[in-house]
Amino acid sequence: MAPALSNGSGWPADVLIVEDDPIIAIDFEDRLLGFGVTGVRTVGSVTLALDAIAKRTPDFALLDVELIRETSFAIAERLTALKVPFVFVTGYGAEARIPPALAGRPRLQKPCSSDALEAALKLRAVG
Repeated sequence: MAPALSNGSGWPADVLIVEDDPIIAIDFEDRLLGFGVTGVRTVGSVTLALDAIAKRTPDFALLDVELIRETSFAIAERLTALKVPFVFVTGYGAEARIPPALAGRPRLQKPCSSDALEAALKLRAVG
């Protein structure tokens, strides 16, 4: 299932950001919109993310591994079932404990450069 593209730009039309730090979420949103992504939704918890996915399946997602009192693995499993590409975003680097079934998924290290974020978006179809 190829993600929808926004007006031929090659970028996903709808990106879901799951991030519990509002400043980091705003930074990701600003950069994605700057790249040409037309729709960005941001949530800060597993429950809100699963609700957002149920309402409208995103074309791509950025998942903070460690949310306030939970991890984003349930979201990752849902996105995998829906064949939606995503990238884990973590400040813990290699120390982030990701379940074996999800360990092969791409990761971005926080803070990530715009080049790394852009590369993750371009590789999304592989997800």
